[in-house]
Amino acid sequence: QVQLVESGGGLVQPGGSLRLSCLGSGFSFDSRLMSWYRQAPGKEREWVGGITSDGVSINYDDSVKGRFIISRDNARNTMYLQMNNLQPADTAVYYCYVVIRSEDYWGQGTQVTVSS
Repeated sequence: QVQLVESGGGLVQPGGSLRLSCLGSGFSFDSRLMSWYRQAPGKEREWVGGITSDGVSINYDDSVKGRFIISRDNARNTMYLQMNNLQPADTAVYYCYVVIRSEDYWGQGTQVTVSS
């Protein structure tokens, strides 16, 4: 079955960096657009950015543009989110997401906390 497993979250000070990973299985990873979302406490889940199946086209929400970088390694069935210059407003649970045959699939999420 389809599985998405995020990892790499943690506690980081403002201005610091983290790299999240999302390992996909149970589907043709290299043929799917993949996305990152996040959900802060008390807020709705919001889109962070997405990457096409070939990694050529990448888009970001304005709130993370210039600080976050999405990439993927199709040989490893893995998508990445490099997060730089993290701020307290980036504190959230981060999820990877894929749509397969009109069905939504989410990972379990990984917590990112930005605090001094």
